[in-house]
Parts: sequence; C-alpha cells; structure tokens
Amino acid sequence: MLNRRAVLGRVVVAVSVVTIVGLALVGCEKKAGTSTDTKTSNTIKIGHYGSLTGSEATFGQSTDRGIRLAVKEINAKGGINGKQVELITYDTKGDSGEAGKAVTRLVTSDKVSAVLGEVASSLSLAGGAVCQQYKVPMVTPSSTNPGVTQGRDYVFRVCFTDDFQAYGIAKFVHENLKMTKVAILYDQKQAYSKGLRDFFTAAFKDMGGSIVLDQAYNGGDSDYSAQLNAIRASGAEIVFVPGYYTDGANVAIQARKAGIAVPLIGGDGWDSEQLGKIAKEAIVGSYYSNHSAPDQPSMQEFIGKYKAEHNSQVPDALAGLGYDAANIVFEAMKKTTAQTPKEIRDALAATSGFQGVTGAITIDAQRNAKKALVIVEMKKQADGSVTPSYVTGVQPDEKMPTAPAAEKK
Repeated sequence: MLNRRAVLGRVVVAVSVVTIVGLALVGCEKKAGTSTDTKTSNTIKIGHYGSLTGSEATFGQSTDRGIRLAVKEINAKGGINGKQVELITYDTKGDSGEAGKAVTRLVTSDKVSAVLGEVASSLSLAGGAVCQQYKVPMVTPSSTNPGVTQGRDYVFRVCFTDDFQAYGIAKFVHENLKMTKVAILYDQKQAYSKGLRDFFTAAFKDMGGSIVLDQAYNGGDSDYSAQLNAIRASGAEIVFVPGYYTDGANVAIQARKAGIAVPLIGGDGWDSEQLGKIAKEAIVGSYYSNHSAPDQPSMQEFIGKYKAEHNSQVPDALAGLGYDAANIVFEAMKKTTAQTPKEIRDALAATSGFQGVTGAITIDAQRNAKKALVIVEMKKQADGSVTPSYVTGVQPDEKMPTAPAAEKK
C-alpha cells in the first residue's frame, strides 16, 4: 500500500519522527523533533508505527503524512475536548520484529491512548498482538488481511479486507472485462499476496471462470522469465499479480519484453506513484483495486489540502486512509469522558456512517470497515506520466463466497 498532506491556521503538534526522507532513523529506539512537553496533562498521546524506511517505505511515508495532516487540523480546531493531540511515531523498517518493539514502547513507555498502524498486514499482526495484550485500541489504516482483527477486540481497520478485495477484482474481470481465463503470479513469501491469490481463486471459480496457470515467486526476485514464459503459453486473457508495486512494475516490464500483451491486474499493494514511474508504458492498460482514486470527487478537498502541505504532490490512497484512521480515532475520543483506552475502544466499535475521504465507514462486529472498493486503470497522461484513473466501484454484497483463510505471516 503510500503518500499525503494539508494546511490550517495555528497548530500545536508534538511528533516523534518529523523527517521521513533524509534523516537516518535508528529503528524504534530513536525519536526526533518532539515539540511539546509530553508530561503535561493538556495533551492526548496517540502512537503511529510505520515503514518509514525499507523496501515499501512509500507506504509508510504516505500514511504518516496523512496522519500528520489530521493531527494538524484537529489541533488547529482546539484539539480533543480542549486537549492537544501529541503524535509519537516510530519507524518499523518494514520488519515485524521492529513493529512489535515499536508498539510495546508506545503502550508501555509512551503511554499512548490509541495506536495507528501498520500498512503491511504482517506487521499489523505483530503490533496488534501487543495492543490486544495491553488493552490499547489500534486502528490500521490499510492492512487488509482478515486475520489482523480476528479474535482481537481492541484492533480495528478503516479499509476493506482481502476476501472482499479479491472478490471485487474477480467480479470486475468476469463482469466488466468479460474474461474467463486468468493466470496468477503471486509472492509465496508474503501473507498479503498469498491471501489475495487464495481468495481470488475461490471467487473467480465460483463465478465460472478458470485459473489456467498458478505461478509463484519470492518477493524481491529480479527474474520472472520462467514464470512469464509459462504464462505466455497458457492462453490467459489477463494476469493477476497480487504483490506490491515494486514487483508489479518489474513483472510488467518483463512481461512486455517476453511478448505478453494481455493486461495485468493487481490489488491495493500496487498503489504508489512509483508504479507508473518504474513501469512506464509497460503498465499502461493494466488495472488494480484500491481504496480510492485521485480523480474521485470525494478525494478532491483532501487532495487540495495535501498538495498545499507537500509541494503540490498528489496523495495516494494510503495517505487518505492514514487521514481517515486518525480522524476516526479523534471522533471516538470526542465521545468519551476521560479518553481512556477502554472508552475509545467502545466508541470505535460503535462507529457508523463516518464520512471519510476514502468513503463512508461503518465498523462491523468483527471491527472491520464495511465500504466499497474502486478499480483504477493505469493510463498515459498528456504530460507523458502514467497514473491511475477511476474505472468503476464495487459494493459489498451477499454473493461473496467463503474462501480459504490467508496465512498469518
């Protein structure tokens, strides 16, 4: 999953990690740029743990910027019941061990009232275990693996889950593209990728489609020639690549060189401005599912604020999800008397019809967000850039089949 911003009057924000690029972050043991007295009773502390460095750093950086924008705005409006919000952020470096350490520090040392994070499901599984142990509410902006919230009544999400995401992709391929033959190329080391592959396979077969080839790779591989040669000979009409944008871009480049002309389709892990920059023409005409699209009307106000904050950079969906995750916590806090973790947890569980920038959010009994997804297409723009454009939306319905549970890696 990626980047975002905004502005507003007078702001008092305390932050642990202010720089994202250029500052050498020393794991979970380093904080920088704290600007308020953390001992004052005039503040409410919330924590954020994210991959600010590492191979998927754009995910963590985008989310962090969206969260910071939400904090800046709430403090400019007077905070929560007269108290300013203090944000404490730690870098996980994309490592589940670091994620566990970061959350442990947030809840035991920093004494935060709530935690935001992570993007990667594997890291949210690690951090969520800590929050559940210490009974501190956690909201993940974009971890889609169903296992993240299962059996954890203190863990929530503001994004859809992978079973619904895979169903939405399958429905789009079958009903909109009218395709029945799909090849799959997935990362066998990544819970996110394997989960999407399993859910998609079950959903697409239930619709009458067929998986003509199922191929695996290891995340970070640089050569997909053997798998792509097999895909080229399979008769597939489209190739499902449920990995992250780095792999999706490289697969697209090598697929075109291998003579594969059919489109590719991915999940929300493709959502990065780097996708089009890396793959360029090779990714044009391919699709992916996402939480929002930059040309959707509901995103325009947020995009304007984010661009004003970050040198005209257009935010991705992960920035919007970070913004929504922070704001849903703030709304819950407003409904409490003392902002205790238990009160916040109960208010989060009662959330219904929250109007986020990525869509309306209702928290269900499993602490998941009931919301639609969108399908975007990578298109070449007039300025030569390759960026996503809205194609259609997919609403949750009752036809979604039960699929195998994704591994909790």
